[in-house]
Amino acid sequence: MLANMRQTAELVDVFRRHGTKHTYKKGDYIIHPGETPSGVFYIYEGLVKAYDITKYGEENLLIIRKSHEIFPLIWALTGEERSVIYQTLAPTVVWKISRECFEDAIMKHTAAMAPILDMAIEMYRLHSERILNLEYRSVRERIVSFLLTMATRFGEHTEEGLVIGVPLRHQDIASSVNASRETASRELAALERRGLIVNRQSSITLVDQAQLEAILN
Repeated sequence: MLANMRQTAELVDVFRRHGTKHTYKKGDYIIHPGETPSGVFYIYEGLVKAYDITKYGEENLLIIRKSHEIFPLIWALTGEERSVIYQTLAPTVVWKISRECFEDAIMKHTAAMAPILDMAIEMYRLHSERILNLEYRSVRERIVSFLLTMATRFGEHTEEGLVIGVPLRHQDIASSVNASRETASRELAALERRGLIVNRQSSITLVDQAQLEAILN
């Protein structure tokens, strides 16, 4: 990580001093389908899913944003618009500022660029891993790779295993590994029968991380 606590605090202070606070319930849209972003958002707490809709009418998960991250980051930095939808996965609190205010603030407070660069690097890493994930030949390998990546980002250690602390639908997993929902569901069930994961409606737990990693090797 490039940013220190002081630099991160400076970025947060930009949003608090110049922004407005908004609270959303789980499932609320923050940026609707086809909508131009109304500003730049800093997630104070909560989870926000970014996705688009394929030409087949299916949701395609792009990334899940968590607390202390900014979205839409590419638009905030470049002004380039994309048809990306942002929807909450949990009760969420954000601070919003205009893109003009965001640009002005990071020009005046250059220390705030360090945490923004950290976020950009993390986003690049996640998308690179998604591309590399597609090199695995089998859907099972791609799903295991996806779950391990999500556990690295959202994992919470419990007595049962490593819980991925975000709700993942089978369609979200399928779109991320270039598979049908039915195939993804079947492969998840196979991993659960082997005792490698526990697949609940609201979360997935990695019971045997070592064996999951062995599948990729």
